[in-house]
Amino acid sequence: MKTSVGIDISKGKSMVAAIASDKKVVLEPEEFLHTQDGLNQLEETLTNLGKKGENTRIIMEATGHYHEPVSERLANAKFFVSVVNPTLIFDYGNNTVRQVKTDKKDSLKIARYGIDHWDELREYVPEERIRRQLKTFSRQYNLCIKTVHSLENNLITLLDKTFPGLNRLFSSQKRKDGHQKWVDFAETFWHSDIIARMTEAEFTSAYREWCITKKYQFKAEKALEVYAASKGHTATLPESANTRLLIFTAVQGVINTSITLASFKIELIRLAGLLPEYDTVVNLYGVGALTAAQLMAEIGDVRRFHSRKALVAFAGIDPLPHQSGKYDKKSTQTSKRGSAPLRKTLFQIVSIHLRHSPEGEPVFEFLNRKRAEGKPYFVYMTAAANKFLRIYYARVCEFLNG
Repeated sequence: MKTSVGIDISKGKSMVAAIASDKKVVLEPEEFLHTQDGLNQLEETLTNLGKKGENTRIIMEATGHYHEPVSERLANAKFFVSVVNPTLIFDYGNNTVRQVKTDKKDSLKIARYGIDHWDELREYVPEERIRRQLKTFSRQYNLCIKTVHSLENNLITLLDKTFPGLNRLFSSQKRKDGHQKWVDFAETFWHSDIIARMTEAEFTSAYREWCITKKYQFKAEKALEVYAASKGHTATLPESANTRLLIFTAVQGVINTSITLASFKIELIRLAGLLPEYDTVVNLYGVGALTAAQLMAEIGDVRRFHSRKALVAFAGIDPLPHQSGKYDKKSTQTSKRGSAPLRKTLFQIVSIHLRHSPEGEPVFEFLNRKRAEGKPYFVYMTAAANKFLRIYYARVCEFLNG
């Protein structure tokens, strides 16, 4: 007798139900907390089901990180655990007019899905500790980038009211420690009137001392350029303590978040370097140390995908077939059902191919061929990303399995 255990995962608790292959309920929906005692009770309950001589499989949805304590605990206890895409569960069995949504109903629905798709269920393999940490750092890094851009835009908006165009006066790249010259400059010279009151020689001297203190390169011509740019502005915010507080707070927000972002980047690359396939990934054209770490974080162990097509579908860049009768659409949209951070990283890599046009590189040759066929920009970029991902799968699998 087969028994399918459906677990509806919530934050901090789960609703568990079990159905036999004859569709009879053998375990009424029961709630278990994600505590040590709660997971012990869940494991004991499922063990007792197995003692009845039933072939038991446990099915749950991939719900962010909420399912991880349950899936890892049960997988380590040698249960067959399958973590299913929530979309598959949502689309399953919706053959009723009265749509009822409760945890108890959902747990039974998941259990029925397990019975009807018994042979298609794939066993869950817990992620390695390093890969799990890498993925967490990658997601935090992406969130931090959005925060930094938002804070920078806010600072520029404030500076437009005190020193318009200050951010465009400096073109220096962001330092490894997260500091930017224009941001540090705004902390000291936060209002154009501060510079305008000085003579040219006084500001040049002050700028030289500032560069030495902040460890930036001093150029006299840059001092003259900044001094000239400070003249003739009509600031909409006065040079006052309140205005200084606004600018200072905005500057500190950008600096502190940028420093955090820089530390995340260092740790991302360090963690990725601990994994065996790192050198293989970083040697792919268009992939640097950071993009390699982001690729590996989102893909995980590539051997968990049964084929290249599965990896492409996971990224959400697989074209959706559209055919009916004699009609067969040649150009279709991608599914975009997979990992958005992975698609972003792939687009960055393909953009490097497009920018540098490396001869002999299979990804660029494929991209260039599609472009020559007159395909739109996003079509040939997505096709090239698809090609890159297939090469990634082949080379990394060859290394790990070799």
